[in-house]
Amino acid sequence: MEKSRCSCCLLLVVFILASLPLCSVGQLTQFERRILFRVQKLLEFPPALQGWSNWTNFCYLPPSPSLTIVCSGNHVTELTVIGNKTSPSVNPKSLRGNFSVSDQTLSEHFSIDSFVTTITKLWRLKVLTLASLGLWGPLPAKINRFRFLQVLNISSNFIYGEIPPSIASYKYLRSLVLADNLFNGTVPNLTSLAFLQELDLSDNLLGPKFPSLGNNIVSVILNNNTFQTEIPLELKSFNQMQRLDISSNQLNGSIPTALFSLPSLQYLNVASNQLKGSLETNISCSDKLGFVDLSNNQLTGRLPPCIESNSSNRIVLYSWNCLSSGNSNYQHLYSFCYPALAVLPTTPKQKHHSSNKLGLILGIGGGIVGGVLALGLLLFFIFRKVRANKRYKKSMFNSPIRSSPVLLTDTRYASEAMRFGALGLPPYHEFTLEEIEEATNNFDPSNLLGQGLKGQLYKGWLRDGSVVVVRCLKLKDRHSPQSLLQHMDVISKLRHRHLVGILGHCIVTYQDHPNAANSVYLVFEYISNGTLRSHLTDWRKREALKWSQRMAVTIGVARGIQFLHTVIAPGIFGNDLKTENILMDGNLSAKINSYNLPLPARVGSDSPFNKHSLGHLSSAEQAEKEDIYQFGAIVVEVITGKTITSQSVLDELKLQLEKGLTDAPAKLRAATDPAIRGTFAYESLRTAVEITTKCLSKDPSQRPSIEDVLWNLQYSVQVQDGWTSSGNLSGKLSGNLSGMLSGRLSGKLSGRLSGNLGGNISFKRP
Repeated sequence: MEKSRCSCCLLLVVFILASLPLCSVGQLTQFERRILFRVQKLLEFPPALQGWSNWTNFCYLPPSPSLTIVCSGNHVTELTVIGNKTSPSVNPKSLRGNFSVSDQTLSEHFSIDSFVTTITKLWRLKVLTLASLGLWGPLPAKINRFRFLQVLNISSNFIYGEIPPSIASYKYLRSLVLADNLFNGTVPNLTSLAFLQELDLSDNLLGPKFPSLGNNIVSVILNNNTFQTEIPLELKSFNQMQRLDISSNQLNGSIPTALFSLPSLQYLNVASNQLKGSLETNISCSDKLGFVDLSNNQLTGRLPPCIESNSSNRIVLYSWNCLSSGNSNYQHLYSFCYPALAVLPTTPKQKHHSSNKLGLILGIGGGIVGGVLALGLLLFFIFRKVRANKRYKKSMFNSPIRSSPVLLTDTRYASEAMRFGALGLPPYHEFTLEEIEEATNNFDPSNLLGQGLKGQLYKGWLRDGSVVVVRCLKLKDRHSPQSLLQHMDVISKLRHRHLVGILGHCIVTYQDHPNAANSVYLVFEYISNGTLRSHLTDWRKREALKWSQRMAVTIGVARGIQFLHTVIAPGIFGNDLKTENILMDGNLSAKINSYNLPLPARVGSDSPFNKHSLGHLSSAEQAEKEDIYQFGAIVVEVITGKTITSQSVLDELKLQLEKGLTDAPAKLRAATDPAIRGTFAYESLRTAVEITTKCLSKDPSQRPSIEDVLWNLQYSVQVQDGWTSSGNLSGKLSGNLSGMLSGRLSGKLSGRLSGNLGGNISFKRP
């Protein structure tokens, strides 16, 4: 008995002695404990930092998606805090006006100067991530007080002003992520950062000068700023660079052809700038180059063979330039890129007196003749205008469908969005009834495509041979021609690459055609490659839609919805979104076919616009959230490959996906379409599923905005791109991605993460 007691006491002593070294190693100094509590208070007690007490052992807190603390030698060496605030890119209005404190920022009592003074007292930090916390104010120069900092990520906040030059004094900095803030002005010279491998300054207001960087950089993300210079030639010596994204700026000049042959480059995006000229045809491309986006510039000529070649290992986007390569329907005319060529040059002055005299005589004679012609043309147009006005007034007062005009005083055209999204369609045209009858062969029944709430649909052929779809809508007598013309002016602006394009209209009244009913004929482009549903159900088509292609389709639909929600105020909602109403063109680009055209609100009961009118919903916001719900259902079909035939089927599929999120990764993979298994990164799938289930929330107020949806889907694509470029097989990322990132975002994924660059890829918010 006594021997047993001694053994127990000995074991207890051994346990205590064994635990003492661990406690001494992992216990912070009282000074750093006080600093952490001070940080908690200055950040106004964000959810990630709640629950701390005097008994909290910070060094042994389990890491979570929103908080990671790592200690070494009684000091904090890594601090990652991810908040739940939104950011300037989620709320673009903050970019256009002066900054103001809101519920998405810390309060007016917050002082970024005091905060930086406090946080820099954790002088042993190597990794600092403070994302989506609502930080605001100009970044103080004292941010450089960290001695050993290697990763600095303060993305998705509201920090404004210039980037302090002192940030270039870090000795060991490897990753600098200041994305999605309100920084402006010139970027400091960063060539002194000898170890810098990752730079992300995207979604700010920086410019106009392109930043100076060291040639050891691996990833450069500068998209969505205001850089206005040429692409510097120095980039051709950046042999270690793997990713370059300088899209959506105002860069000009030509593209240095040496970029395509950089030995390590995998991703190159120069889209949506003002780049001109032609690319040399004899250039070579790096074998590692997997993605190139040249779209929305002013490039001419042909693409180099190494880019133009149809390789399964390389994605190349080059639409909306003036290139002679590829489908001309997705290129501008040459005069768009060089408008000056449309103006005739002035004749040079002649050196000889006789030539000058002859020129003077010809000039005077030509001027007289030109003046007479101009005067004649002016009188002709005035005469036509007077006649047209008389005819219009007569029809207004004599038409049996007169009513008080409906002025669209609340219409606000998003011209910038329309310029970005417009297709290369022919100019909008006002057709005559004769043209409509000719196109449809007098509405021959053999050309009838369908009939329902959307009116009668006829297939037709215009005189230039193009195939169209004509939609016939019967009107009630209470709409005046003026009202209809005003609404048609709005409809003519609804052109976007992810909407089925409307080409023109024809209004028929008793005044014009006594034997015809009051009707509106809408002419649309004809898309012949089937619907999204057919591509998901036909086994031959579904095999072509792997994960990357399916994500591109969902992003296309989301962008179309975003355009509809923002092109006018109030937006266009109630768009009857489902997979059979999404058409696929020859490039597998999605086009919404059933969007709710903004005709007058009080159309007759047989109108196709009654089903989704706002009168059936309590507010425009609820109508917007209904579109989000329907979009979620589309993505469920895309992910699972199963057709949704009822609400119960949708609820069951949603439940399976939700269970997959909480169970082992294999459970979520098993819920996907067998045709895409093995083609996706697990984290890419998980991100898409998370935002999809939020779209299907029963409470409309809990559904995300279309901007949040787009953000998450684009993030999913970036994860997929990184996974693909790393040569991983399906599922490899599921176990170790969280270790590569500084914390995985939950909910809206509202922060940007900076990964450990020691051989790992860092995925960031697009």
